[in-house]
Amino acid sequence: MDDISMNILELLGMSLGVGQKYFREFFQKQDSIMRLNYYPPCQKPDQTLGTGPHCDTVSLTILYQDDNVSGLEVQVDGKWHSIPPKPNAFVVNIGDTFMALSNGIYKSCLHRAVVNNQHPRKSMAFFLCPSIDKIIKPPHELVSIEQKYERIYPDFTWKSLLNFTQTCYRADMNTLDAFINWLRGNNVFPNNGTVTRQ
Repeated sequence: MDDISMNILELLGMSLGVGQKYFREFFQKQDSIMRLNYYPPCQKPDQTLGTGPHCDTVSLTILYQDDNVSGLEVQVDGKWHSIPPKPNAFVVNIGDTFMALSNGIYKSCLHRAVVNNQHPRKSMAFFLCPSIDKIIKPPHELVSIEQKYERIYPDFTWKSLLNFTQTCYRADMNTLDAFINWLRGNNVFPNNGTVTRQ
């Protein structure tokens, strides 16, 4: 998974014009996570979700789905689309941390998992995360005056974003915006909820 994620990062770096080594070096040390998911059959699949709509807070998610059971859906233009599993293939999602690293050029993928009433579903997710104290900021090429890119997000560490989601805000579709508001001391968030600054 490390090798796959590094190859993907090289392609992303090339697409952003920062070269293929920039993100490989940024993630040289990492605190990545792997998770196995099991969604049992549900008697009322129309009344529940495996996981609600959210964007991953990590940099990249590399997902391997059960070969026979669909469940992943992504939102595009306000509509949910099923991503059927394909044998020997991975699904790659951009997460909030990489959105910040790309200065908003790449967007987090809003997605959810649905269940069904006939078959269990299994998946394996590899979450690429920077080292815990790494400062998240875009390369200067993506914020230079010549390029006319405005800086969207302030500097932060992966540790601070992770602590935010673990202690006072459940990850959803507005996590990064809520986190930035929290960093700035503003406790009014996009989902109209409030949290207590820890």
